[in-house]
Amino acid sequence: MLKIKIKKLHDTVKLPEKMTGSASGYDIYANVENEKILEPKQVALIPTGFALEIPPGYEAQIRPRSGLAINHKLGVLNSPGTIDADFRGEIKIILINLGDKKFAVKSNKRIAQMVFAKVPFTKMMETDSLSATKRDQGGFGHTDKNKS
Repeated sequence: MLKIKIKKLHDTVKLPEKMTGSASGYDIYANVENEKILEPKQVALIPTGFALEIPPGYEAQIRPRSGLAINHKLGVLNSPGTIDADFRGEIKIILINLGDKKFAVKSNKRIAQMVFAKVPFTKMMETDSLSATKRDQGGFGHTDKNKS
């Protein structure tokens, strides 16, 4: 079992929690002093009031909540956001309102979810050539070009 240290930065913080026993992600709660209104098409950085200590070789990924996405068109702008193992600051969520109505963010409102993932240690090696593949340099819809 992966153990993650979590620190409350304020007394009023509600820590992330899994809503069901088999949930992959932890729901994250907003920790704002005053209600924050996101106007349509507005982006806001929402504090959560907690910090993490993630072991080397892992990351936390911040993702949108599906209910907020379908019901309010609210998303996480840089989804999935990455929290590196060496970051110790407050976790903040970049929310975007893609809808046509205002959305109110209040403290203790679930705004995103957090999933932990293993990240392999890698080393990039500069080279003059790369091995060829069937796909090679095809990208951005290249598999659709052969279908008519």
